[in-house]
Amino acid sequence: MSGRGRLALCAFAATLMAAGALLPLVDPATWIVQAAVLVAAQSGAGALVRRWSSARALTVAVQALVALMALTVVFVRDHAVAGFLPGPDAVRQFGVLLTTGADDVAKYATPAPETDGIRLMLVGGVLVIGLAVDVLAVTFRSAAPAGLPLLALYSVAAGLSGGGASWLWFLLAAVGYLLLLLAEGRDRLSQWGRVFGGAPPATRRGRGTGGPAPGGGPVAPVRTGRRIGVVALGIALAVPAVLPSLGGGLLDTAGAAGGEGGGGTISAVNPLVSLQDNLTQPEDREVLRYRTNAEETSGMYLRLVALDQFDGTSWKTSQRPIGDVPEDLPRPDGLNGGVATTEITTNVSASDSYEQKWLPLPYPATRVDIGGRWRYEPAGRMLVGDEGQTTKGVQYSVRSLVLNPTPEQLAKAPAAPEALAREYTRVPEGLPQDVKSTALRVTKDAANDYERAVKLQDWFAVEGGFRYDTEVSSGTGVTAISQFLKNKEGFCIHFSFSMAAMARTLDIPARVAVGFTPGAPQSEGVMSVGIRDAHAWPELYFEGVGWTRFEPTPTRGSVPEYTRQETPTGEPSTPAAPEESATTAPSAQPSVQESCPPQARRLGECGDTEEPGAVAAGDTGPPWGTILLVAGTVVAVVLIPLLPLLWRVRVRARRLGTAGRGAEDAAARTLAVWEEVLDTAWDYGIPPDESQTPRRTAVRLLLLGKLEGAPAEAVHRVADAVEQVLYAPRPRPAAGLAEDATRVREGLAAGVGRKHRLRALLAPRSAVRVVWAVSDRWTALTTRWADQRGRVVARCSTLLRRPSRQRG
Repeated sequence: MSGRGRLALCAFAATLMAAGALLPLVDPATWIVQAAVLVAAQSGAGALVRRWSSARALTVAVQALVALMALTVVFVRDHAVAGFLPGPDAVRQFGVLLTTGADDVAKYATPAPETDGIRLMLVGGVLVIGLAVDVLAVTFRSAAPAGLPLLALYSVAAGLSGGGASWLWFLLAAVGYLLLLLAEGRDRLSQWGRVFGGAPPATRRGRGTGGPAPGGGPVAPVRTGRRIGVVALGIALAVPAVLPSLGGGLLDTAGAAGGEGGGGTISAVNPLVSLQDNLTQPEDREVLRYRTNAEETSGMYLRLVALDQFDGTSWKTSQRPIGDVPEDLPRPDGLNGGVATTEITTNVSASDSYEQKWLPLPYPATRVDIGGRWRYEPAGRMLVGDEGQTTKGVQYSVRSLVLNPTPEQLAKAPAAPEALAREYTRVPEGLPQDVKSTALRVTKDAANDYERAVKLQDWFAVEGGFRYDTEVSSGTGVTAISQFLKNKEGFCIHFSFSMAAMARTLDIPARVAVGFTPGAPQSEGVMSVGIRDAHAWPELYFEGVGWTRFEPTPTRGSVPEYTRQETPTGEPSTPAAPEESATTAPSAQPSVQESCPPQARRLGECGDTEEPGAVAAGDTGPPWGTILLVAGTVVAVVLIPLLPLLWRVRVRARRLGTAGRGAEDAAARTLAVWEEVLDTAWDYGIPPDESQTPRRTAVRLLLLGKLEGAPAEAVHRVADAVEQVLYAPRPRPAAGLAEDATRVREGLAAGVGRKHRLRALLAPRSAVRVVWAVSDRWTALTTRWADQRGRVVARCSTLLRRPSRQRG
């Protein structure tokens, strides 16, 4: 293989190895196969052009064109001219996909689903990086700067993964870059001739003979390449530490999203997929612990944030002014004195593993006693950390109200204020018509907004045939709600988002709250909240009561008392059976059986029986493909750096093995021991010089290796044995040569520092003989193939000419 061919192959490998850092960001990771095929096509196009033309601009242009056509065929073939040429329609479709992909990146936590937009961004980004690496390393034959685009690719992955990628992916990317540097060094070496230490740069320039150049260091280009490599790898380690997290979600323990440091507003955040991530954790872990004086804890939802902005694609928080936390929080919006309330006190302690900027609070809180830098947003009654303040390890006390409105109060609630109704009933124009039509159909017999809200809740939780499933993708676009209403399976995000959107179409002010269900009771009255208790629920506004919680998600949370199956007629109603909270048992365990009817489940008639497979999403574990990929990567990362060491151990054992029986075997073993002594010296920085005799080589090893005593005597004994084999008419067999080689190695190791000893052990210089051997065998193979092909062509030509001569 030619030097440029090796460079192109190593550039391809380095690009894919660096792209491996992006694998944990998307699930499934099948896009990497597509990216590998397209990068291979791009690299192959460059190799073909370079074979017939030396014009660098032409090579880059052809590679870029091939990459663009490949992306067109894969992503926008239906909009392309002739199926592969990127016309105006294809360009517009690329823009749509990239815009959608950018929205998906902002929306989803890692690992995000492999949507078309995200896949285009990943594959296209890897293609661009691959083109840059190929241009620098192969077209311009400068591999060291090619580490910069590889560094950019790894740094983006590190930033998106929350501030730092796994060290395994870093090692894989670093190995790819080092392979590229070694390939370039091999290419330069092949152009100038193979270098042995006895022919140092000074000798080849005609400045005399003797030992290596002062310091024994490499020539300037090699030093420059190594320095650039070290700097690039150092930056790759440092950059992720300072990059902000671009992924994550509201409930992620990394603390993504929050207030602008020291500012007067809070930014929009979206906890969409982080909820699903938390619900499908393989193991539940505690994030909060609290003690309260409330008589009933089934309604103790710990609320983080209210999502009040609905754009048809997702729910988000509006950008609103924030201020200092008042000593006593203002009275909740819309709450009047006619509603029965009870004030309770709750002491909360967050674990050190739970770190994010929104403070979990029972709603509505009236006073919060907490240290640190916290800010207050009045519309959502939320506390957000400022200037890096998070919930990690905080302890605080909260006074809050337990609201006990009656169904009559909710049914007779007057219209909401005009400004509030206008803001919280807004729906996008692109919302599918079936969302409103379904809401009208479900609530057709309701007499007021309260009855409409209860009918929506019961339709989702009991009557509509919906199924709770955390494995369902949250979906994208304005059609996500329609898809959920059709498929009737999802988790709390789907239920709460859909009910709030449908309530808005009925002109009921609505928003979505995100937080935690009450948790599980522990000893001594303590409640424990786990990561799987993450939840979302709708809040609807009723004047006189304020924002009111509803629970449309089946098998999760608790149904509020004011939404029980009653009609506000003033007649005595049958008391509802006590509601068993879904979180009164450890959240890792299901609470009801699959065979239990949803109506009986809502009325608490299913007892404490368990539902097999209720949390199957968290029990399946990673797919086998991912396990094998990670295992293969770990093995490759561990073994690849150790290959030189393993090769030297094997070669040393073969050279110093047991002696043969005949004189020829003894002679071959003596020469093998001498080769081992020379390679050992090379590993410790004394390159071989094949132009010198064994005796002069022994003197050279003594001087440069600073050998004295037993090691020096061992060198002379081995050199004498070699001269006997090479020059004596009847060589005398020598004994103990293997032990002498071991003494030489120990003497060389004693004369250098720990750094050089580790270099000689882990990265022996003599391992380059493997590359030379493979190259020689490849050259011999290609030469033999060319000779055979020439003979076949000549034979065919002879056979073709023979009939014409016979006719003549």
